[in-house]
Parts: sequence; structure tokens; C-alpha cells
Amino acid sequence: MARKQARAAGGRWLPWLGLALLPLAVPPAAAPGGCPSPCYCVATPELVLRRLELAGNRLQELPFALLPSGLEELDLRNNSLQQLAAAELRSLEAPGLRGLRVSLGANPLRCDCALRPLLVWLRSSATRVLDARSLRCSGPPPLRGTALLRLRPEGLGCGTSEGGEAGRLETASYVFFGIVLALIGIVFLMVLYLNRRGIKRWLHNLREACRDQMEGYHYRYEQDADPRCASTAGTPGL
Repeated sequence: MARKQARAAGGRWLPWLGLALLPLAVPPAAAPGGCPSPCYCVATPELVLRRLELAGNRLQELPFALLPSGLEELDLRNNSLQQLAAAELRSLEAPGLRGLRVSLGANPLRCDCALRPLLVWLRSSATRVLDARSLRCSGPPPLRGTALLRLRPEGLGCGTSEGGEAGRLETASYVFFGIVLALIGIVFLMVLYLNRRGIKRWLHNLREACRDQMEGYHYRYEQDADPRCASTAGTPGL
């Protein structure tokens, strides 16, 4: 039987997807010694691959764009997948793969910013992942063993040493923002120091104004509370 092969990620040789070969047995013909004629194979495009098992192949990535149209179930358990890229997930929305169901258990999924596309897709298409509830993080250590469905995409951060370019840019932006805030604080303190006399004089004037206002209120209160003033105001002709 003839078979074409293509190399997939992880170092294994996998059958070329989309090629189905059907052996057709030739009726026993007259041959020397009474043996039937050998079988031969022909391509049958009308056959459609429904289930593809790739479990235990140490795959680190999978070219979903090469998956045959009409595939209904894909077993990717027990591989070396740490995340699925956004481009790979978009290929699963192709018209011929919208009914595809995937199994991802026993993969070392790393819950950092690189996993955000998979987590967003998983939260919106959980029914397409047969073992979605059993998926767990293999790292980093603070999230090890955490269920993926309990995580939020915006909560997945990237470390400077292991988060890639996005993590380094995010850290640099926070550092720059902190430096800007520190400079603004220093300038504000310098302005206060240089204008300390004017600020002291302004505070003194404000205190005197408040004191005069309170003395006016106190005087009015004493006038209203004095019984002599009250009796004089109540006697007509005085």
C-alpha cells in the first residue's frame, strides 16, 4: 500500500491528512501455482476522515490548517502542548471544522500570557473540548494544578525572563510610569519648598479669616442667648 507522509511538530512522522487509500482485492485470477493476483491500492477521495488520534506523540504544536475538512474528533492527549497560538485556534473556525471536538488532557499547559488565546477560546467554546473541566496548569508554580476554567485571560501575566517580548514591554512600561510619577512628586516638593514663605503667609491669613468668622458667630450667639436682650426686644415702646 502506498502512503505519503509529512513531518509534524515533535519529530514524529504522521500520515498525510486528507489522503485515504482503499485496498481493492482483485478476484482470484488464473496465475501460475494457483495463487491469487496481488492486491493494489487506489485513492478514494469520497472517504472522509472523522476521527484522528494523535495522543502520546510529544507534539509541541499542531498545524490545524492541514486538518481535513469534515473531521469530527481530534485526540491530542498526552503530548507536549504548552499553548495553542491564536492562528491555530482561528483555523478551527473554518467551515469544515466548526463541528470538531478536541481532547487536550495530560498536556503541560503553561498558564502565562501565551495561553490567553486558548483560554479565551476555551471559555467561549467549552463544549468543543471534551475534557475542558479536567485541564490543569503545569506552571508557573503559583498556578500549578489550577483549573483553566477558573482563570481569567487578563489575570495571566508574563514574567520578564519567561514571558517573552510582551512581558518585557509590559514591565518596561510599568517602570517608565513609576519614574514619571517619581519625577512629578519631586517637582511638586520643590515647588512647595521654594514657596514655603508664601504658603505660610497664606495659611496665616486663612487662619485669621476663620478666627474672625468664628468670633462673629460667637458674638451673635451670645446676643441671642442674653435674656436682657430678649426682654428688651419683647417690651414695646422701649
